[in-house]
Formats: sequence, structure tokens, C-alpha cells
Amino acid sequence: MYTFDSQVRYSEIDHHGTMTLPALINYFQDCSTFHSESVGLGMEVLKEKKKAWILSYWQVVTERFPKLAEKITVGTFATEFKGLYGNRNFFMKDEMGERIACANSIWVFMDLEKGRPVRPEEEYILPYGTERPLDMEYEGRKIKMPQHCEDLEPFPVRKYHIDTNEHVNNCQYVQMALEVLPEERRLRQIRVDYKKSAVYGDIIYPKAAFEKDRTIVELCDAEGKPYAVIEMREE
Repeated sequence: MYTFDSQVRYSEIDHHGTMTLPALINYFQDCSTFHSESVGLGMEVLKEKKKAWILSYWQVVTERFPKLAEKITVGTFATEFKGLYGNRNFFMKDEMGERIACANSIWVFMDLEKGRPVRPEEEYILPYGTERPLDMEYEGRKIKMPQHCEDLEPFPVRKYHIDTNEHVNNCQYVQMALEVLPEERRLRQIRVDYKKSAVYGDIIYPKAAFEKDRTIVELCDAEGKPYAVIEMREE
């Protein structure tokens, strides 16, 4: 397990004075990056070997959003490695040790030179170890698609969307989906199924379905093939 302590910054809050969902997700992303760095499998090491763990899916559940200046602890650990995939849990706790949010995620190991998933060798697995999964309500990976989606205004991938892999950052897809919502909503859970990577210069064609208990957003290419599918559920 890897953990780090932090304090909610002004740059991470919304007009309610509480952490935004993208900020919370970024904490989880940063925590997994720090974990990899701590076990000797950081960004530069994998880049040199032309390998990478790519996020394929996650389910993020929020109990509440922490307030400005609140002290928090963020943690992550691997729960299973199987075939091409690795599973990882995340949590965020307050100063009293109460859980604020948690997540389950699935990662696929990529050979960047060959451009395809491969089974990771032990050197890419053993340093992480595995621990018992968190006690949370796990949902299946497959997101049930609505019968009809509304086509929305397309927009380009901007430079600030891009990460070190020259792809749109995982959290940026969530931010794009939030922009689709017609009004502000306090989300209890978000699930994201990442299909393929968008890059700088691509045009995103969003589609959305607004159901009673959830909102589905598809972020697609010009042919209607999704880069990512996002399901959002309210409190």
C-alpha cells in the first residue's frame, strides 16, 4: 500500500468551497503514479522500456467532497494481477480516518513499441504486491448503454488535455463529460470505460442520454466510435 497526506487547496475547490470531482480523481491518479515511483517502476523507467500501465476502467464512489484546507490521506494498492490486467483500489480519508471516497480500477499493460497489450513479466508486478480489496459495492465493468443518445456540439482536443503519453489525460475525459451536464449536480458515483486514446487535434463528438437515475456520456470520434463512455449517478 502507498499513502500520502495532503490538504485541500483553493485551486481544487468549487464555488461551494469543496473539492471538485476532477480534483479528487487527480489525487487518485497522482497516488498511483507516486506508488509506481516508490517501487522503482516510475514513468521514466517504463518509458525507457517502452512499457506502460494504461487505465482501462474505473468506478469512483464519493461519500462527500472535502472542504478547503481539510487534511486528507490518499492511498492505493494493487488487488490482483491476471493476464494482461492489473486491478487497483484507491481511498481518500479525512483527519479522523473516516473514508471520504474510494475507487476500483482496471489497468492494462501495454507494449508501446508494438502498440498492443501484453502479459506483464514478474518484474512489473512483484514490486507492488497485492492486498485484500476494499469493502465497497463493486459494479461490473460493462456500462449499460441507453437506447438513444442525443448528439451534442463537437469540440477539439486542446493542448491542456494532453499528458506525458501524448494522449488525452484520463481525468480530462471526466471533465469533458461534466461540461455536458445541463446543470450542476452532486455526483455520488462515476464510472468510466476507456475505449481508445484521443490525441491533440482530434475532434470529440459527444453524445448524451439523461435518464432518471443516471447520465451517460459518450465521447466519440467522427465515425461515432467512443474514446470513452462515462456513467454518472447522483447522490
